[in-house]
Amino acid sequence: MATVKEKKASASTAKSAATTKTRDTASKENKSESGKIAAKKDAAKDLQDLFEDGLKDIYWAEKALKKELPKMEKNATSPDLKAAIASHLIETEEHIKRLEAAFKSIGKKAEAEKCDAMDGLLEEGKGIIKETEIGAVRDAGIIAAAQKVEHYEIATYGTLAAFAKVLGHKEALKLLLATLKEEKQCDKTLTGLADTNLNSKAE
Repeated sequence: MATVKEKKASASTAKSAATTKTRDTASKENKSESGKIAAKKDAAKDLQDLFEDGLKDIYWAEKALKKELPKMEKNATSPDLKAAIASHLIETEEHIKRLEAAFKSIGKKAEAEKCDAMDGLLEEGKGIIKETEIGAVRDAGIIAAAQKVEHYEIATYGTLAAFAKVLGHKEALKLLLATLKEEKQCDKTLTGLADTNLNSKAE
């Protein structure tokens, strides 16, 4: 039979073990929580990088589009199509300014990185103009090429707006949403032109 002294020693050992276990558990929980916080910070950093890279891509894309729109207008014959392209050129200049403001709002200098997607779309548009005779068929091709550009821009601005919202870039979000709205309206205008005037004449 255990003596009183032995019982006390056993109880003390058990208490010590329990205390150590509690400390170990708390330590693991703290490490786990610290790991989660670090992971969140890393994720935010990665998302910020994606956001900035996206801004650089679309900045290049808008500047490249600005150079090509006058050529598209020159090769179009429909007065309505010419007017739509001229109007979008003015909007594109504003989009560039908004992107510069978005860069500034997050404390970054506006930089352009070549956007392969936009480059490919613009090259496709050039090919359509080169391969068609001036008239309704070329106009239909210009509209098709322009809408592909719009769809890319709509997807890009939508994604960047979502990133800006998560990252808390309120001013950039406001600017991106303003441009997104205009891109969607331009796409609707082009669809209307295709449906009512051009595709039927090209058949």
